[in-house]
Amino acid sequence: MTTVSRATLETPILDATLPSLLHQISEEGGYAFSSMATRAAAGDTRAAEAAREVAWEQLHSGPWHSVVPIWRDAYAMACLHVAKHQFSSGEFKLALRALDMGLIMGGLTLRDDLNLCIGKVSVVLREKEFSDNGGGEQNGAWYKDFNLAEVSGVRLLKDGVVKLLPVKSLSCKTVEKKCGLSLEGFLREHFVSGSPVIITDAMNHWPAKDRWNDMNYLNKVAGFRTVPVEVGKNYLSPDWKQELITFSEFLERIQSSDCSAGLTYLAQHQLFDQIRELKQDILVPDYCFAGGGEIRSLNAWFGPPGTVTPLHHDPHHNILAQVVGKKYIRLYPSSLSGELYPHSESMLSNSSQVDLDNIDEKEFSRMLDLEFLDCILEEGEMLYIPPKWWHYVRSLTPSFSVSFWWSDEVNSPET
Repeated sequence: MTTVSRATLETPILDATLPSLLHQISEEGGYAFSSMATRAAAGDTRAAEAAREVAWEQLHSGPWHSVVPIWRDAYAMACLHVAKHQFSSGEFKLALRALDMGLIMGGLTLRDDLNLCIGKVSVVLREKEFSDNGGGEQNGAWYKDFNLAEVSGVRLLKDGVVKLLPVKSLSCKTVEKKCGLSLEGFLREHFVSGSPVIITDAMNHWPAKDRWNDMNYLNKVAGFRTVPVEVGKNYLSPDWKQELITFSEFLERIQSSDCSAGLTYLAQHQLFDQIRELKQDILVPDYCFAGGGEIRSLNAWFGPPGTVTPLHHDPHHNILAQVVGKKYIRLYPSSLSGELYPHSESMLSNSSQVDLDNIDEKEFSRMLDLEFLDCILEEGEMLYIPPKWWHYVRSLTPSFSVSFWWSDEVNSPET
């Protein structure tokens, strides 16, 4: 066993702020949690587990936006205590899972401690895996091994048009493609006017273009990490659910031809805040600084062929960067919002009731007459989607995309 694996996990921020955090938690009624956390800090493993359960219940006591922020810090604290005990016992995978849960569900106060511990546990696990495998690796080109003609029922015709897409696909106006688009040109021709555009050469210098096509690389930097995934047709389907699995298990599902349990999709997850090695592989496009606003969200979209994001709109400017694979995307301008049958419930008011893959022409009679833009977003291309533009997205191949949401200074919405 290496020296680093025998070391304890260090939590300098937690050590310095523990009394203050426990006082704030107690002020919110968390007296029992504070008692458990105090015992956990003194080495009581059962108290650490109990504290984590109490904080978890608080996180699920109502809508996420209504959770008192200090309880998110409480959950991160408990995850750190649990991970420290598991690490000392040699349960490295369990420790890493606890730390990832702290990042995914916890607050910001202890994030640096979580990342510090994750770095140490990851080193131990990689050394152990390398030793157990004798230094061997798999064939790395996971994406290029797929036969697109046989996966998920997608068939490519001789003229390159993809069948089994929504009706009228690729028959109307397509999104304009531009190479070498300057920031000034983007501002003048697309940002101000609110018109979509595909930029074909803006990520040529990204390390992700090569690295994310290599399964060995993805497994090395993220294989042991726990990530949230969606399972099912899409978030509007009754069979849709969420799971927490390791990234390596997720990669195995992408490669598997068995979809009996439903498609597994890592969708709209802030993966790059969680796994910082992957964030180093990408760069925020200069276009995202148009309007003088700020980045609101940086999300990953990673899954097999056939994953669908239903027709919806978002409040921010969006650049969708297609790093691996290709996607079909359909766009309707915000001026048609009233014609796109949005859900009446407030939680889904940005989503359409229309299933573009199976349009009910009697119930949604106006839908087939509406004009739209669409495109196939190829590997290495970026699509600018203006705020409030409705969009439907379908993966045509195994696909790894990054979305950059930003707001302009003048019309910055509250979040």
